[in-house]
Amino acid sequence: MLFNIEEELKKLPASPGVYIMHDDKDNIIYVGKAISLKNRVRQYFQSGKNHSMKIKKMVTHIAYFEYIVTDSEMEALILECNLIKEHEPKYNTMLKDGKSYPYIKVTVNEDFPRVMFARQMKRDKSKYFGPFTNVTAVKDTLELIKKIYNIRTCNKSLPKDIGEGRECLNYHIKQCMAPCMGYISKEEYAVIVKDVIAFLNGNYGGVIAMLDNKMREAASKLEFEEAAKYRDYKESVMHIVEKQKINNNTDTDDKDVIACAIDENDAVIQVFFIRGGRIIGREHFHMSEVRDVKEEEILENFIKQYYSGTPYLPKTIITKKEIKDKELIEKWLTAKKGHKVSILIPKKGEKEKLIELAEENAKIVLRQDREKILREERKTKGALKELEELTGIGNINRIESYDISNISGYLSVASMVVFEGGKPKKNDYRKFRIKSVVGPDDYGSMKEVLERRFKHGLEDINIEEFSSFSRFPDVILMDGGKGQVNVALEVLNELNLNIPVCGMVKDDNHRTRGILYNNEEIEVKKSSEAFKLVTRIQDETHRFAIEYHRSLRSREQVHSVLDDISGIGKVRRKALMKHFKTIDAIKEASIDELMNVESMDKKSAKQVFDFFNKNV
Repeated sequence: MLFNIEEELKKLPASPGVYIMHDDKDNIIYVGKAISLKNRVRQYFQSGKNHSMKIKKMVTHIAYFEYIVTDSEMEALILECNLIKEHEPKYNTMLKDGKSYPYIKVTVNEDFPRVMFARQMKRDKSKYFGPFTNVTAVKDTLELIKKIYNIRTCNKSLPKDIGEGRECLNYHIKQCMAPCMGYISKEEYAVIVKDVIAFLNGNYGGVIAMLDNKMREAASKLEFEEAAKYRDYKESVMHIVEKQKINNNTDTDDKDVIACAIDENDAVIQVFFIRGGRIIGREHFHMSEVRDVKEEEILENFIKQYYSGTPYLPKTIITKKEIKDKELIEKWLTAKKGHKVSILIPKKGEKEKLIELAEENAKIVLRQDREKILREERKTKGALKELEELTGIGNINRIESYDISNISGYLSVASMVVFEGGKPKKNDYRKFRIKSVVGPDDYGSMKEVLERRFKHGLEDINIEEFSSFSRFPDVILMDGGKGQVNVALEVLNELNLNIPVCGMVKDDNHRTRGILYNNEEIEVKKSSEAFKLVTRIQDETHRFAIEYHRSLRSREQVHSVLDDISGIGKVRRKALMKHFKTIDAIKEASIDELMNVESMDKKSAKQVFDFFNKNV
């Protein structure tokens, strides 16, 4: 209700990052990455775009979105993958096959290690580099390593298989030193593997220089294909060794990265959860009354309050500022976890960059939430204040609204919807099935509902039992006009209750144009927050009543037809519906066709056939 998509789209930054779509039940339904959040997210809500049916359907379920800003598209890609794996959103089908971004694996646990392509990082004592987002670049780099360093690619078990067979083709084309034949010692091979690992770690200045020289040399000889090949290898190397701080493949300890953004009297704490070297999610928390409080004190208070209640403690907590009682808090957390817990304050490197990333996102949340809080106050408290000024009713907080739903008097039901502080309070919603009124009598039905509601409330008050019924509203809002208002006032007078009742004044098109109170019509501007609140309450009351009626009607339809057939129990009813799909198909079936249904014998088939033929 409070998330205005059009307004939020205007505030998106033109920065790389990950966007997260939620439905109205707060489920994450889609996670995506963007080089520009502003451009990418807006595209989903532009009608002129040629979206697939899946995306169109997904957009209809978006209630709100959030996003995480990153420093590069590369980071956004990795974070997107991590979040999809963690949350498995309904509409992210591209990774359902279990594939992920690839790694480069060096089998350092072997006497003669290999360098190979890997889809997953396993605990097999090998050394992994990645994950990487460009599969072609990974394969090109592996090919480059093979050509430059002549590392073996075979699956032979060395040194056990040394000397068996003969040299492979790679040896003859000078892309392998044939350790399988004993042509290079374990020590010499280890020096080459060390150079490969240094190269994959980013120490690639020498390789780049070498490729530049080979490219120029080939070009000078007019061997342009060869020159282009070295150029492409160089580009692949530059791509594959790009620094990524979203994933730290050498440090897989669990960490929480905590950053703070402060503005006047409010602060937002942003926590990034890193598990197994991957950012799997983030959460933000608000802290109030922080005026003139130092950042390190805010962080210390947060750490003490948050980790006193959280069920899981990471091995490392990373913060920006040195906190006063760091050692004492570390001891406390270590005792709580049963293993060492450290609080780190990084000054440089990847951890410092993670702090900066968390801090940037905290600032965005603080800015957004301030605006969101102001908008929410206008829509809730502001709307209630406008309503008080319009009607003269003081201290409006709890509003109850009622609606009747039926089809020509069939299965009459009523809904009671409650708003508190301008927001729906769904735990206090109630449904009523009309018992005493027969036929389409909305006034009689409403009288019954209000009597039951307030008599129940008075009983609970008398026996000092707390329930949603024992809390009376500050205002009752009736969907109808004078007729329904008078019914409500009649019930309240009979019960000696003094509760203001307002009705809705409709125009010729049955659209609300004003409020009826004390037999006077009060004009309400459609642009006002009070009018919008009344409309939200009205819509919610209708929705709740109609959904209840629909569910009863569906159950009643099946019951009225099948449950009344003698000798047809639950198992046979289920078998009939499973076989014929619809009631109409059962009605049209012959005895022989009915006997083909599982669990149906001739007697029960005849009972069903006779029932429908007698009632046609």
